[in-house]
Parts: sequence; C-alpha cells; structure tokens
Amino acid sequence: MGLSCELTYVGGPTALIQVGGVRLLTDPTFDPAGRHYSFGPGIGSTKTQDPAISLDELGPIDAVLLSHDQHDDNLDRRGRDALNIAQKVLTTVAGARRLGGNAVGLRPWEAAVVTGADGDRITVTAAPARHGNTGVNLLAGPTIGFVLEWPGQNHGPLYISGDSVFFSGIEKVASRFAVSAAVIHFGGVRFPISGPARYTFDAAEGLRVAQTLRARTVVPIHFEGWTHFRTPRPEIQSVFAAAGKSDLLSWPILGRAVNLEV
Repeated sequence: MGLSCELTYVGGPTALIQVGGVRLLTDPTFDPAGRHYSFGPGIGSTKTQDPAISLDELGPIDAVLLSHDQHDDNLDRRGRDALNIAQKVLTTVAGARRLGGNAVGLRPWEAAVVTGADGDRITVTAAPARHGNTGVNLLAGPTIGFVLEWPGQNHGPLYISGDSVFFSGIEKVASRFAVSAAVIHFGGVRFPISGPARYTFDAAEGLRVAQTLRARTVVPIHFEGWTHFRTPRPEIQSVFAAAGKSDLLSWPILGRAVNLEV
C-alpha cells in the first residue's frame, strides 16, 4: 500500500506537502501582506495576502524544496526563518552556495533522498526550469523544479514546476517520468520594464505543461497573493475549460489539507 499524500496551500508558491511521515515545504513565504519588495532595477511587487498558516504553526519540516532563493516572492524575509527549522534545503547550486548551512544544491536530474522521522523515504529529483523567456531568464537567474517519487505510488510521481516558462526541459521531464500530479506555478509574471517577456507560466502555458506531462491532476499555485501575478484563477479556469480539460484542475484551499492521488 502506498503512502498517502496531502497538500496544504499556504499561499503564493508555498505549500506543505506531507507524504506518509515526510513533511516537505515549497518556496517559503510567510511575511504578512502589505510589504513591497524589489526584485531588481525597475522591478518589484507588493504582497497582498497573509499566509494561511503562520511559521509558528507549521511544525517540523524534513526538507524545504526551494526552486530559487533570489526573489522574495519565493523566499521572503520570514520565509528564510523556515529554512532554519528544516532538516535540509534542496535548491539550485547557486542558491546553496549563497545560503550555506543545511542547503544542498542540485543540478537538473540530480537526486536526493529525504527521510521522515518514522523512516518513510522520498526521492526528490531536480527538474529543469527556465525563469523567463530567452534573454530575461539570464537576468532572473537559475531555478529548478522537483519530481517526487516514493514506494507504492499508484499513478506516478508528483511534479512541482518551480518558477518557469515552457521550454524543452518540460518535454524532457515528460520523457523521463510518468507524472501523475503536477503542482504548477502560474502567474504569467510580467513587468513593464521587460515588455511582453514572461517569467512564469500563463494559463495557456500551464495547460501545455499539463498536456505535455499527461498529468492526471493539476494543482495551481503561484497565481494569487502578489501584485505582479497576472494570471488569476478565472483565466486559468477559462483556458482549461476551452480545451475540455477542466477536470484536471484541483484547486488548493488556503490552510486546508487536500488529498492528492499519486
């Protein structure tokens, strides 16, 4: 019998994923709403949503899955405190160098094993990601996604995209893994200074990711809570409905655990 998998949506890119006795946290953002952050010259955003769960309520964490450390909408000030309570932090090689301590840098296709207090084990493989269209991705810096595997999965691995746009790396994930559920970072992030260039999936690209991976379930995150997110829930719903794929969407509920069939 396989391990159960629950996802609790904290807000933005942040989710608590519990697989059996293993507790994982994605891209920690725990600052209160109202703060403004600069991501670089002429680029910034304001946080508009409080976390559904406070850091003090979080409990023990076996590993943080950090797609990248260089932007506050994926690792804000209070979120950095979450790194200190985790057994390990899995992130980019560049991010691990900056963070030090318990951070482990993974290149795409490198894997690490996370073990829970009761001995349950998950293999986490770094997946390629590209944080923006060609050119702006060099300014945004490196990111990674994650593929999670554990014994007894009924349908296949769990994929977490991290901040990315669609590129050939997504097709490579599909060729290596029979993904069952995909946690996708939407948002369609754009900034006036970089024109039409995008930094994360919009609704159409998120649908393309789901279809490329042949995912049975799509959990949208990174679509609300910050002023620079430009792909709201109704747009995602509309695009998936137009393609006859509404049944793929499994919307997370803030602060509440939902079961994922993987």
